[in-house]
Amino acid sequence: MEPMKVASLFCGCGGMDLGLIGNFSFLGKHYSSRPFEIVYAVDNDNYCARIYNDNFNHKCLVKDVRDISKSELPNHDLLIGGFPCQSFSISAQNPPRLGFKDEKGKLFFEMVDVLKEKQPRFFIAENVKGILSANKKQAFPMIIKEFEKAGYNVKFKLLNSSDFGIPQKRERVFIIGFRDYKDFMYFEFPKPTTLNGNKVRLKTVLDKKADLDEKWFFSQKAVDGMLRVKHKLNKGRNQNIEQPCNTITSHLSKVSLNSTDPVLIIDNRYRRFTPREAANIQSFPNNFKLLSVSENRQYRAIGNAVPPVLMWHISNSLTKLIEDNAFEQSIFKELNNNNVSNEIMQIYTSEIASNEKTICNW
Repeated sequence: MEPMKVASLFCGCGGMDLGLIGNFSFLGKHYSSRPFEIVYAVDNDNYCARIYNDNFNHKCLVKDVRDISKSELPNHDLLIGGFPCQSFSISAQNPPRLGFKDEKGKLFFEMVDVLKEKQPRFFIAENVKGILSANKKQAFPMIIKEFEKAGYNVKFKLLNSSDFGIPQKRERVFIIGFRDYKDFMYFEFPKPTTLNGNKVRLKTVLDKKADLDEKWFFSQKAVDGMLRVKHKLNKGRNQNIEQPCNTITSHLSKVSLNSTDPVLIIDNRYRRFTPREAANIQSFPNNFKLLSVSENRQYRAIGNAVPPVLMWHISNSLTKLIEDNAFEQSIFKELNNNNVSNEIMQIYTSEIASNEKTICNW
């Protein structure tokens, strides 16, 4: 099967892209190649682009999506990207309309404009759990409506990384659009691969050497400041290494203990994660290169990324759909080439139609 061409918007350091194409290993398991080829990748963060370009054969274009002519994008079968959700607004019109509070809010509409212009067969959008409740739960239905107006049948699901062999409790919404209604009917989101009893524990990805390096420990001044406002802190910040880690963010480089980012307690001292540990928590393979940018930039890029292993499971589900459709088409072609009687063809097509009706009713 020929690889499907992919355009990647807001690609960051490449977590979504790596998971999509596969061919990497994590915690002793190999995630095989999937039939996708990135033909276009863009991000406006030069530091993320450096990391991206160190890890992929194709290159990330450093540019603001708003400055790109949509017609200039190469033709593609799949559009992927994670757009900011903090900046939506709901107008008081009748009916209400989706708008944006600032420039970041426009990025969602840029993705929609690409879909309208290029009409790829599929799209995959990723976002934080909060998008479901944004603007008093008014924004998300309108986001789906905008995708539908672009010509797509849309499914979405909230997935937790810890359900898929990743040592992190990270919930993200995946929105998948299908231009063909048949693809929409047959697609199934991936099923969890790890149940409560066998979640991957944080301690499996920690570096014991970091426990011996003073660099990664918070100063006594930072600890004293934390203790003064301890009642205001998220109680889940001190991590149980026998469980998956809480969600890591782009703020892990901060030396302050007053945020809600997860930390470790080693011999009664507070330690932050190293950039490589953060990458491991996100399920990046050990050979994923980070060192071309500062540690602060590494934290930011990794914290904003989509966990590659989680994205691989999405990619694998989409691959199954594509392969099943290709197999069905080959059967039709074979039947036609062998001059099968109209009666047999009608029986075969009726059986397929019956299965589709069952799926619709379900």
